[in-house]
Amino acid sequence: MHFAFIVDPPDSLKPAKDSSIAMMRAAQAAGHGVSIIEAPDLFWDSQADAVAAEALSITLTASAESWYVPGERRTLALRDVDAIVMRKDPPFDLEYVTATWLLERAEHDGARVFNRPRALRDHSEKLSIAEFARFAAPTRVARRAEAIDAFIDEHADVILKPLDGMGGAGVFRVRRDDPNRNAIIEALTDLGRRTIMAQRYLPAISDGDKRILIIDGEVVPYCLARIPRSGETRGNLAAGGRGVARPLSPRDREIATALAPVLAARGLFLVGIDVIGDCLTEINVTSPTCMVEIQAQTGFDVAAMFITALERAVRAAPLTSRGAGVVDA
Repeated sequence: MHFAFIVDPPDSLKPAKDSSIAMMRAAQAAGHGVSIIEAPDLFWDSQADAVAAEALSITLTASAESWYVPGERRTLALRDVDAIVMRKDPPFDLEYVTATWLLERAEHDGARVFNRPRALRDHSEKLSIAEFARFAAPTRVARRAEAIDAFIDEHADVILKPLDGMGGAGVFRVRRDDPNRNAIIEALTDLGRRTIMAQRYLPAISDGDKRILIIDGEVVPYCLARIPRSGETRGNLAAGGRGVARPLSPRDREIATALAPVLAARGLFLVGIDVIGDCLTEINVTSPTCMVEIQAQTGFDVAAMFITALERAVRAAPLTSRGAGVVDA
């Protein structure tokens, strides 16, 4: 099979911890061809009636630095690739949405895209917990300062964060008596022009913000607890958190198994849910990570599990291409 991965510029990826690279290595180890595509290289052509992309075939290496050897660059019709794996990081801006429109058009013509573009576009990684409120921490999503102020007054100690952030960017812990409270709300909401999320602060963060991965409706048996460094509220690895792999607790598994079939049915093939203590805080679908750390600490090969599930999904949905693999650009 031939799998194409839509990723950020390859030289920006960190092979020592990048889950996309782990997936590509697992695909190659399973005997599959691998290509990489950058989102700006996607295009639709009316004469060919196809969504295509400039794709670079690569050979993966075991190096911690030069992680791939470039091969042939050619223009591929997405409908002629066995699977397209969408791994573009946020920001979830208009260009990201445009990529999902193009991928959805490719899907209409027979391409198989994971995660499905409509599901990516319709699924807010922060706000989606509203569907599973029974598992969530006390949360309010609002843009007016008075609504956020009332939530802070009620809960005394809260986390404020933007709806479109990642890696802990823009996350603030705000207490009722914080002298910077108004300024933080003004900055995050852009003076009431942007909606944000407020969640009650969970002291269990000291034991880690647990990333739990779900692959095609199957829950990975280990999570990565991201533990904040001293003096920090955020457990995100990008914010200096320390990752500790652990077996799932009964509560972790309860939450994950409740969400898994619902999300898989929508075409969310790979999901990373975040749980602090006993509470669901986010449902990540754009480019969930932590595969490398889990394998390094437990021996459980999450990336290989992903590729096995991808193979199964591809075999279950035969390609219905009308093209011959290459489009004139």
